[in-house]
Amino acid sequence: MSVPQSLYDIQVQTIAGETRPMGEYQGKVLLIVNTASKCGFTPQFEGLQKLYEQLHEKGLEVLGFPCNQFLSQDPGSNDEISQFCSLNYGVDFPMFAKLEVNGPETHPLFQYLKSQAKGVMGSERIKWNFTKFLVNRDGEVVKRYPPTAKPEELRKDVEQLLG
Repeated sequence: MSVPQSLYDIQVQTIAGETRPMGEYQGKVLLIVNTASKCGFTPQFEGLQKLYEQLHEKGLEVLGFPCNQFLSQDPGSNDEISQFCSLNYGVDFPMFAKLEVNGPETHPLFQYLKSQAKGVMGSERIKWNFTKFLVNRDGEVVKRYPPTAKPEELRKDVEQLLG
């Protein structure tokens, strides 16, 4: 499995099932998060939505990628996940189809992100839901945050990239 050369070459599937190129986000600051609906960190959807509302017009995109690889904490269908996020947290930032972030079926997007921003002690493996990757306007992964990092704690880094 070879890692994609550029973030913008990667295709993703929206939660509604449409295939989209990541190139659509060229020139934007991205906060890419692997999410879950039944996790202790699930309330972070609220903070992610708030960041999106406050900074979207300045060029921030928050992109949510549901993952069921950690204690099966996102077992629902894409439709159920979409409804849950919308009804419980008012999420209107882009959400994508459920995918895998570790193992042999790792989605190319997360292969790329992990290769560009290693975790603790140089590990590429994502340890849990709500790991966050911050990407600058040129598509470079500038930082990886652990699940415990609350969205509001990332604001200063995001604003710095927004300029």
